[in-house]
Amino acid sequence: MKRKSIYMMIASFVTAAVVFAACTKEMSDVRLNAKLTTTEKMNVTSDSATVVGFIVSEGQGITEKGICYSTDSLPTVDDNKAVYSGNENTAAFTVKIGGLDYATKYYARAYGVTASGTIYGEQLTFTTLPVVPTVTTADFTATSGTSATGGGSITNNGGAAVTARGVCYSTQHNPTISNDKTTDGDGMGDFTSSLSGLSGKTTYYVRAYATNSAGTAYGNEVEFTTPEALVTLYAAGDFQGWDPAAATDSIMNDQANSIVRGFVYISNTNGFKFTSQRNWDGPNYGAGATAGTLSTDANAGNLNVPEAGYYYFELNLADMTYTATKTTWGVIGTATADAWNSDQPMTYSPLLKRWFATIPMTAGEYKFRANSSWDVMNLGAGAAADTLSSDPSAGNLTLSTAGTYSVMLNLSQPLVYTYALTTWSIIGSSTPGGDWSTDIDLTPGANNTWSVTANLTAGEFKFRANHGWDYNLGGTPSALSWGGANITVPADGNYTITLDLVNGTYTLTAN
Repeated sequence: MKRKSIYMMIASFVTAAVVFAACTKEMSDVRLNAKLTTTEKMNVTSDSATVVGFIVSEGQGITEKGICYSTDSLPTVDDNKAVYSGNENTAAFTVKIGGLDYATKYYARAYGVTASGTIYGEQLTFTTLPVVPTVTTADFTATSGTSATGGGSITNNGGAAVTARGVCYSTQHNPTISNDKTTDGDGMGDFTSSLSGLSGKTTYYVRAYATNSAGTAYGNEVEFTTPEALVTLYAAGDFQGWDPAAATDSIMNDQANSIVRGFVYISNTNGFKFTSQRNWDGPNYGAGATAGTLSTDANAGNLNVPEAGYYYFELNLADMTYTATKTTWGVIGTATADAWNSDQPMTYSPLLKRWFATIPMTAGEYKFRANSSWDVMNLGAGAAADTLSSDPSAGNLTLSTAGTYSVMLNLSQPLVYTYALTTWSIIGSSTPGGDWSTDIDLTPGANNTWSVTANLTAGEFKFRANHGWDYNLGGTPSALSWGGANITVPADGNYTITLDLVNGTYTLTAN
């Protein structure tokens, strides 16, 4: 009887064990308890795990077996359970648990239901894998024919650190990181992307991306179309000899879209065209079939203006239309003689390609404006020193030191407008010191002239503004130029020197 009792005790002993093995090192070949005689690996994914249990002894008889699991320690069948549905007589059983949360630590135990209650194996843990991040793509805007800005946002890292983010883009749908892409840091949140090197008048497709250990996710696709790429046009016509190669003063270029803007001084009404090269090889833009339109036909007629003057052009190359507005320029503000009531007129110098006004000014504020109106164009403080902005909201320019200045306005470089307040002097080997170290100041006069009577020695000199070399003039008496050749003084003597800024000339008269 004693031996039989021992056998019955052994037969009635039932145990359960679970082996969990993940793809990670710490989950490999772990035994559920000391009575486990078989080890199986389990496959852990982001939402599932495969778990193996082994019953050493049936004992009182198991009516149900499986795996119970929870995010809390020591799970029971009252938490979550996955029931084994295979061969009832097998000791080893494999259960796949599904519907799990990603990147989450779980506790699991094998269980068996008997007539006397539920028995459990030893507890083990596993952590589900992360998923790819959640990312959205922001709208993109073309900032020029070759560039655009936009970005994206990462709202969920998928349970693992975001190690790379940015946007990928292509001229085909559904771009990936194997296409062109930006790299815009890492981590969660919003980010900004800048695209460059694009082609003009081209549609691009963009998707934000984010990468973590689970892989790369993509946001929604957005698209944008770049405008006409950078365009430079040259005004060639009777006023300059019909020579595009000599039209460097007539350059026009775009403002990052199909509207080409700029100023051109046209001295007669005998016609002109815009060329895309410094030759006639085309395309060239002449008069269209109706007023205000353009044509690239080789037989297109010439464009024209009703009178000579300084014109502001806008050419829309998308719909082939244009406008031409004649402008005169002035200075207005509290720094000028009539405050904000009326303009101090400026005069254009075709030779020096500047507008000039030699006027007394006081400490205060001022702006430049066209046609004595705020409706055509006005220029205020630009982003950089000595630059101007055509944005109507641009701030006023300021003057802190009163004096008489030749105010210079330079509109010859399209969309990069500059100005300077200048006083003038001469310097050179003919001036005192004889070593280009001492200026002789000129006195402002009428009609944008500056003059001085001084003793000079045989040698050379130049005109310069503000005792510096940013603006200096040299050349012949009838044709000064910026940075031009030194001016010769033939002999020692007393001379009267007069600089005429508007006409771009000077006189050197011996007394």
